[in-house]
Amino acid sequence: MKKYITKENNELKIVIPISGKFSVLVVGVVHGDEPQGEVLINRYLKLVNGKSNIGFIPVLNPDGLKNNTRVNSNGVDINRNFPAKNWEKSEKNDYYGGNSPASEIETKFLIDVIAKYNPKLILTIHAPYKVVNYDGEAKVYANEISKIIGYPVNSDIGYPTPGSFGSYAGIDKNIPVITLELDETLDIVELQSSVFKVFNYLETLIL
Repeated sequence: MKKYITKENNELKIVIPISGKFSVLVVGVVHGDEPQGEVLINRYLKLVNGKSNIGFIPVLNPDGLKNNTRVNSNGVDINRNFPAKNWEKSEKNDYYGGNSPASEIETKFLIDVIAKYNPKLILTIHAPYKVVNYDGEAKVYANEISKIIGYPVNSDIGYPTPGSFGSYAGIDKNIPVITLELDETLDIVELQSSVFKVFNYLETLIL
Protein backbone atom coordinates (compact mmCIF):
# COMPACT_ATOMS: atom_id res chain seq x y z
CA MET A 1 0.00 0.00 0.00
CA LYS A 2 1.09 3.55 -0.60
CA LYS A 3 1.78 5.84 2.33
CA TYR A 4 -1.09 7.90 3.70
CA ILE A 5 0.00 11.08 5.50
CA THR A 6 -2.47 13.31 7.33
CA LYS A 7 -2.63 17.09 7.19
CA GLU A 8 -0.52 17.27 10.37
CA ASN A 9 2.08 14.89 8.91
CA ASN A 10 1.03 11.77 10.79
CA GLU A 11 1.37 8.50 8.87
CA LEU A 12 -1.66 6.21 8.99
CA LYS A 13 -0.61 2.69 9.90
CA ILE A 14 -1.99 -0.83 9.96
CA VAL A 15 -0.55 -3.74 11.92
CA ILE A 16 -0.99 -6.97 9.97
CA PRO A 17 -0.31 -10.59 10.96
CA ILE A 18 2.98 -12.22 9.98
CA SER A 19 1.09 -14.17 7.30
CA GLY A 20 0.15 -10.90 5.61
CA LYS A 21 -3.51 -11.94 5.66
CA PHE A 22 -6.43 -11.47 8.01
CA SER A 23 -10.19 -11.89 7.96
CA VAL A 24 -10.98 -9.62 10.93
CA LEU A 25 -10.04 -5.94 11.09
CA VAL A 26 -10.19 -3.82 14.27
CA VAL A 27 -10.09 -0.02 14.01
CA GLY A 28 -9.39 2.41 16.86
CA VAL A 29 -9.74 6.19 17.27
CA VAL A 30 -12.09 7.06 14.44
CA HIS A 31 -12.90 10.06 16.61
CA GLY A 32 -9.92 11.79 18.20
CA ASP A 33 -11.68 12.40 21.49
CA GLU A 34 -12.25 8.65 21.93
CA PRO A 35 -8.67 7.48 22.65
CA GLN A 36 -9.46 4.13 24.27
CA GLY A 37 -9.00 2.09 21.10
CA GLU A 38 -5.35 2.96 20.58
CA VAL A 39 -4.32 2.10 24.13
CA LEU A 40 -6.28 -1.15 24.20
CA ILE A 41 -4.99 -2.31 20.81
CA ASN A 42 -1.36 -1.50 21.61
CA ARG A 43 -1.55 -3.20 25.01
CA TYR A 44 -3.13 -6.27 23.45
CA LEU A 45 -0.46 -6.49 20.75
CA LYS A 46 2.23 -6.19 23.42
CA LEU A 47 0.55 -8.93 25.46
CA VAL A 48 0.45 -11.36 22.53
CA ASN A 49 3.90 -10.27 21.36
CA GLY A 50 2.47 -9.26 18.01
CA LYS A 51 1.22 -12.81 17.34
CA SER A 52 -2.34 -12.16 16.24
CA ASN A 53 -4.59 -13.24 13.38
CA ILE A 54 -6.31 -9.84 13.39
CA GLY A 55 -5.48 -6.75 11.38
CA PHE A 56 -5.32 -3.65 13.60
CA ILE A 57 -5.48 0.06 12.82
CA PRO A 58 -4.71 1.49 16.27
CA VAL A 59 -5.43 5.12 15.26
CA LEU A 60 -7.47 6.13 12.23
CA ASN A 61 -7.58 9.81 13.22
CA PRO A 62 -4.16 10.74 14.70
CA ASP A 63 -4.64 14.47 14.13
CA GLY A 64 -7.90 14.41 16.09
CA LEU A 65 -6.24 12.35 18.80
CA LYS A 66 -3.42 14.88 19.09
CA ASN A 67 -5.90 17.76 19.27
CA ASN A 68 -8.51 15.91 21.38
CA THR A 69 -11.21 16.59 18.79
CA ARG A 70 -13.87 14.34 17.31
CA VAL A 71 -13.02 15.62 13.85
CA ASN A 72 -9.79 15.56 11.83
CA SER A 73 -7.59 18.55 11.00
CA ASN A 74 -10.01 19.63 8.27
CA GLY A 75 -12.90 19.71 10.71
CA VAL A 76 -14.47 16.60 9.16
CA ASP A 77 -16.07 13.76 11.11
CA ILE A 78 -14.45 10.70 9.50
CA ASN A 79 -17.49 8.65 10.48
CA ARG A 80 -19.68 10.83 8.22
CA ASN A 81 -17.25 10.98 5.28
CA PHE A 82 -17.59 7.50 3.79
CA PRO A 83 -19.09 7.18 0.30
CA ALA A 84 -22.22 5.45 1.51
CA LYS A 85 -25.45 5.75 -0.43
CA ASN A 86 -26.83 7.80 2.45
CA TRP A 87 -23.99 10.36 2.50
CA GLU A 88 -25.25 13.94 2.44
CA LYS A 89 -23.87 17.43 2.71
CA SER A 90 -24.22 18.66 6.28
CA GLU A 91 -23.61 21.67 8.46
CA LYS A 92 -20.04 22.43 9.51
CA ASN A 93 -20.21 21.15 13.06
CA ASP A 94 -18.71 18.15 14.89
CA TYR A 95 -20.67 15.84 12.56
CA TYR A 96 -19.62 17.55 9.32
CA GLY A 97 -19.29 14.95 6.57
CA GLY A 98 -16.96 16.97 4.33
CA ASN A 99 -17.44 18.72 1.01
CA SER A 100 -17.73 15.37 -0.75
CA PRO A 101 -17.73 11.69 0.24
CA ALA A 102 -14.27 10.18 0.83
CA SER A 103 -12.67 13.62 0.68
CA GLU A 104 -10.42 12.86 3.67
CA ILE A 105 -7.11 11.01 3.70
CA GLU A 106 -8.20 8.93 6.70
CA THR A 107 -11.31 7.76 4.87
CA LYS A 108 -9.32 6.93 1.73
CA PHE A 109 -6.83 4.93 3.82
CA LEU A 110 -9.51 2.71 5.36
CA ILE A 111 -11.21 2.22 1.98
CA ASP A 112 -7.85 1.17 0.54
CA VAL A 113 -7.22 -1.25 3.43
CA ILE A 114 -10.56 -2.92 2.79
CA ALA A 115 -9.91 -3.17 -0.95
CA LYS A 116 -6.44 -4.67 -0.40
CA TYR A 117 -7.14 -7.11 2.44
CA ASN A 118 -10.84 -7.92 1.95
CA PRO A 119 -11.76 -8.41 5.64
CA LYS A 120 -14.85 -10.49 6.39
CA LEU A 121 -15.66 -8.74 9.67
CA ILE A 122 -14.73 -5.27 10.94
CA LEU A 123 -14.95 -3.96 14.50
CA THR A 124 -14.53 -0.27 15.29
CA ILE A 125 -13.94 0.95 18.84
CA HIS A 126 -15.85 4.01 20.01
CA ALA A 127 -17.21 5.54 23.23
CA PRO A 128 -19.31 6.32 25.30
CA TYR A 129 -22.66 4.57 24.76
CA LYS A 130 -22.03 1.09 26.28
CA VAL A 131 -23.65 -0.76 23.39
CA VAL A 132 -22.73 -3.32 20.73
CA ASN A 133 -24.05 -1.71 17.56
CA TYR A 134 -23.93 -3.53 14.24
CA ASP A 135 -24.54 -3.02 10.53
CA GLY A 136 -25.05 -5.68 7.91
CA GLU A 137 -25.02 -9.40 8.69
CA ALA A 138 -23.26 -9.03 12.01
CA LYS A 139 -25.93 -9.88 14.57
CA VAL A 140 -24.46 -13.27 15.48
CA TYR A 141 -21.08 -11.66 16.23
CA ALA A 142 -22.72 -8.79 18.10
CA ASN A 143 -24.58 -11.24 20.32
CA GLU A 144 -21.37 -13.08 21.23
CA ILE A 145 -19.54 -9.83 21.97
CA SER A 146 -22.49 -8.69 24.08
CA LYS A 147 -22.17 -11.84 26.22
CA ILE A 148 -18.49 -11.10 26.77
CA ILE A 149 -18.66 -7.38 27.55
CA GLY A 150 -22.14 -7.12 29.08
CA TYR A 151 -23.47 -4.37 26.82
CA PRO A 152 -26.81 -4.65 25.00
CA VAL A 153 -26.97 -5.31 21.25
CA ASN A 154 -28.56 -2.62 19.12
CA SER A 155 -28.77 -2.33 15.33
CA ASP A 156 -29.85 1.32 15.62
CA ILE A 157 -27.61 3.79 17.44
CA GLY A 158 -30.63 6.09 17.85
CA TYR A 159 -29.83 8.96 15.49
CA PRO A 160 -29.11 9.42 11.76
CA THR A 161 -25.58 8.55 10.62
CA PRO A 162 -25.27 9.55 6.94
CA GLY A 163 -21.89 8.64 5.48
CA SER A 164 -20.98 6.47 8.44
CA PHE A 165 -18.55 3.59 8.18
CA GLY A 166 -21.29 1.16 9.16
CA SER A 167 -23.52 2.45 6.37
CA TYR A 168 -20.71 2.19 3.83
CA ALA A 169 -19.10 -1.12 4.77
CA GLY A 170 -21.93 -2.89 6.58
CA ILE A 171 -24.92 -1.91 4.48
CA ASP A 172 -23.56 -0.98 1.05
CA LYS A 173 -20.61 -3.39 0.81
CA ASN A 174 -22.17 -6.23 2.84
CA ILE A 175 -19.22 -6.58 5.21
CA PRO A 176 -20.42 -7.29 8.76
CA VAL A 177 -19.51 -4.29 10.93
CA ILE A 178 -19.53 -4.06 14.73
CA THR A 179 -19.35 -0.68 16.44
CA LEU A 180 -18.27 -1.37 20.00
CA GLU A 181 -19.20 1.62 22.13
CA LEU A 182 -17.20 1.49 25.36
CA ASP A 183 -17.99 2.99 28.75
CA GLU A 184 -15.93 6.20 28.88
CA THR A 185 -16.33 6.46 32.67
CA LEU A 186 -14.07 3.42 33.13
CA ASP A 187 -10.30 3.67 32.92
CA ILE A 188 -8.29 1.50 30.55
CA VAL A 189 -7.39 -1.06 33.22
CA GLU A 190 -11.07 -1.63 33.94
CA LEU A 191 -11.90 -1.96 30.23
CA GLN A 192 -8.89 -4.07 29.36
CA SER A 193 -10.01 -7.49 30.58
CA SER A 194 -13.33 -7.57 28.76
CA VAL A 195 -12.02 -5.96 25.57
CA PHE A 196 -9.13 -8.42 25.42
CA LYS A 197 -11.69 -11.23 25.73
CA VAL A 198 -13.50 -9.70 22.73
CA PHE A 199 -10.22 -9.71 20.80
CA ASN A 200 -9.65 -13.33 21.84
CA TYR A 201 -13.09 -14.23 20.51
CA LEU A 202 -12.30 -12.51 17.21
CA GLU A 203 -9.05 -14.49 17.01
CA THR A 204 -11.02 -17.74 17.00
CA LEU A 205 -13.29 -16.86 14.09
CA ILE A 206 -12.79 -18.71 10.82
CA LEU A 207 -14.36 -16.54 8.13
